[in-house]
Order: sequence, then C-alpha cells, then structure tokens
Amino acid sequence: MPVNPTLPGVYVEEVPNGSSAVAGVHTSITAFIGRSERGFVDKAVPVNSFGEFTRLFGGLWEESFLGYNVQQYFMNGGEEAIVVRVDNEGVADRITLEDDGSIVVLELEAASPGEWGNNLRAIVDHNATDGAADRFNLTIQEFDPATADRSAIPPVVAKTLQEEVFQDVSIKESDSRYIGKVLDISILVRLVSDSPLSRPAETGFPAEENAKVALGIGTNGIDITAAQIAGAGPEADQRGIYALEKVDIFNMMVIPPLARVNGDVDFTTVYTPALRYCEKRRAMLIMDPPSAWVCPDIAIAAAHAEDFPRHQNAILYWPRVRLADPLRENRIEEFTPGAMIAGVIARTDGQRGVWKAPAGPEATLTGVCELTYRMTDIENGQLNSLAINALRTFQATESMAWGARTTRGTDKLVSEWKYIPVRRLALHIEESLYRGTQWAVFEPNDAALWPRLRIVVQGFMHVLFRQGAFQGSTPKDAYFIKCGSETITQEDIDRGIVNILVGFAPLKPTEFVLIKIR
Repeated sequence: MPVNPTLPGVYVEEVPNGSSAVAGVHTSITAFIGRSERGFVDKAVPVNSFGEFTRLFGGLWEESFLGYNVQQYFMNGGEEAIVVRVDNEGVADRITLEDDGSIVVLELEAASPGEWGNNLRAIVDHNATDGAADRFNLTIQEFDPATADRSAIPPVVAKTLQEEVFQDVSIKESDSRYIGKVLDISILVRLVSDSPLSRPAETGFPAEENAKVALGIGTNGIDITAAQIAGAGPEADQRGIYALEKVDIFNMMVIPPLARVNGDVDFTTVYTPALRYCEKRRAMLIMDPPSAWVCPDIAIAAAHAEDFPRHQNAILYWPRVRLADPLRENRIEEFTPGAMIAGVIARTDGQRGVWKAPAGPEATLTGVCELTYRMTDIENGQLNSLAINALRTFQATESMAWGARTTRGTDKLVSEWKYIPVRRLALHIEESLYRGTQWAVFEPNDAALWPRLRIVVQGFMHVLFRQGAFQGSTPKDAYFIKCGSETITQEDIDRGIVNILVGFAPLKPTEFVLIKIR
C-alpha cells in the first residue's frame, strides 16, 4: 500500500510491475477416446500411469484396443494422459438393500456400465458412532468370483479385489453424511433410489448366505461406432471427443480402433470432426493407417486420391506394428502405431523440446517386435513426399519413426506447416500467449499498455530463444514482437482491440544430408 510519510526518514514501498510473466503450457498431454471394461462414461479423466488406468478403467481388455494404446503410450515415454471412455448399450448392475421387513429401501447402481459390476457386494451394519436410528455403516466390495468355493467346508469367500468403507452414513437428505452425497466419491457405486424412509437391515458378512450381492444384470454392451465418438449428437451432449470441453488443455489426440475386428477409424465420420475439434483446441490429431494399407502402393494410391484429411494439425504414420499380446499367451498381434508415436513425441519434448522432430535414431519404438511391412528407401521416399511418415527398421536397429511431416506437408502443397515440430511449436506459442496475456483484458487501451504487452511477450519468446527453439544467433534474428501504433489503429482502439504481432524463425528438421566428395 502507498506510504504516508509523517516524519523525516527513509521509507520503503514495494511497487508491483503491473504485468504477469507468460508461462509455457504443457506440450504433450495426450487424450485417448475409446471403449474400456469399466470407468466413468463420457467423462475426461486424467491418468498418469498405466497402473492408474488399470485401477480406473480395467487395464488391458481383449475386446478393445484402448488399454493397449494407453500402455504403449506410457511405455514409449508418455507421462500425462486424459482418457474418455465411451460406451454402446452397456448396462450397469444393481444392488438392492431391504429393511427388516424385506422391503427394498435402498438401491445402489454400479458406478459405470459393464460386467464388472456383477461382482459387487454390499455389507451393512448398524454400529454407527452415535447409535442414531437413521445412520449405518456401508461397505462396498468388488470380489473375484473365480476365487469362491461354496462347496468347501467351511465355504471359501471370494477374494476382495478392492473395498470402500463409508462410516456413519445417514438416510436423511438434510444430514451432512447423507448417503447420496457421500457416494459421490465412490468409484464403485452410486445411489439411484429416492431418499430411503428407513435404513437397510444388517446384512452380515460375505461368507453368510444373506450377503447382498449384485443382481447380475450388468453387460459390457457392443462395439462402439462413430456415433459414440463424434458428430452432432455427441457434440450437443458433450460426449465422446467433446467430453474434453471440460479439460483445461490437451496437446494430442489418439482414437484407437473402434473394435478388435474390422474396427478401423473412419477418416470421414470420425477423424474429420475430430480434426476440427483439435484445431479449435490447438492440438494435434495422430491418425492411424487403415488395416487395408498392407503395402506402400495402397498407401500411395490413397494419398493421391486424398482419402485422408490434409491438415496442418494431423499426423499419419505407416506401417502398423506387431507386439506381444499378454492376453493371448504373448502371441504376436498387430496394433496401430498412433499411441506409440504420441509417447515418442512426449519423450522427445522432455529430452529435447517441442521444436525437435520426433523422428530419427532417438525416436525408437519400445516394445515393438517387428513392423507389418519393411519398406525400402525408394518406398520411404515416395511416402515421405506424400506426407505419410514412415516407421523403419534398419540393419541391426530397433524400429523407429523416420518422418516428421504433417499431412499437409506434401512436396506439392509447399505448406509453411510442413513439419510437425514447426506446427507444434507454433501451437505452443499461441496457447501460452493466449493464456499469458489475459491480464490485459479491460486494461486502458493506450500507449501505457502496449509496451507492457511487448515486455511480457518478449520475456516468453526470449526464454524459448535461449532454449534453442529458433533459428538465429541473436534475438533479433530469431523473433520479433510488435505492439503499438504500427499494429493498432484508432479504429482498433475504438473497437477495443489490441493487435500484437509475433514472428519467429523456426528450426526445421534436417530431412536430407548431402555429402559431396571430390
């Protein structure tokens, strides 16, 4: 606060600089949209490891590629993911609890659809702390039915996989421990009945005959389709990819094959709307090649026919990869490469920066046994000129990414967004400056504001320059910032507009090394 001097002396006052620094945003958070065995439906859930994915979504599942893709992402260097589970006609199981007169007073539903909910059981006891007639203790367990043996003497109770205990819950909605509110934090069940008029009777323990087990009506549903992923319906209801609206930021999107058999993601009905959404969110879409692309000629023909979107925010790698499948006795199975590429990009960002091309000897694919096609240099050159990035295996080397172009990076188009690192660096700068200049909104639009904006933007750009993100040996050669009378007219001021012009000289990857020997 301002100092009010009242006697001779020295006074110290802290003066704010009047602006905020621009912080660089995350660059490699990857969103996955697909089908899983369990987990909240059409809700974006942050996941930081495959172990966490297993706990929340069930891990690897033979009916879906989502779990495999998430595992391959973390295996190849991914650190942060956002998972959206979509479902098609799945049913959530239920548990009914009766009072002492065998009248159903409370009905619980599995937190998400799926057969997993058939393995839930509830335990009720009346040993509440204060002994109130409206309170009880509720324990929810998920058990493994394969471990139960009722014929044994004494009977063997099914092993508990996970358990949630809710102490002193109440049937009164006005109570701070009302069961409907308390169960909001559960990952196993939800209250679906109305507020009960009486508390449920004690159930005994799971080994007893009166243990309350789920009804057994839960189902996994059927294979998902484009209708659950994208389009007008999901967009209106914020389902599928549009569930990411509630996410602060993501940088890449991967959509695994929709089914284990004939599950290719369609370029028109899924990838095209997903690409529009990624463009809106300043994110890259990593598309997977169709299973029909079994040789370079087919991929080249598809490129000439414009069968896939040509966009600066789209990435496409070929061929597919083969890995051991733990759910099929480690037999070698075919998988799409998109999730692995997302992991490689995340790893490259952490080791070198968003401006480094995610390709070359450092961009190895962990876990790959072999590629579905081993291409020649000539075939690689044909695909590269058409903006289809290659996955290669050279003599005595691991499989690796050997291309870094967006699908707009064909030799014919000559796009400024030809290269993945150039486009991703631009998106990183755009998103960081968008967030870092919010403080200027509603500030007086005059000559006092403009230099403050220049200083803030310059501070961010200079950090990138020092990290090696730009061409040029001096800041003057690497970037420029303009904000003042040359970018802002009186008409702009009257309309409340401030124009900031930022230019940078990107580092483009070295695709061709020419050695001349005389």
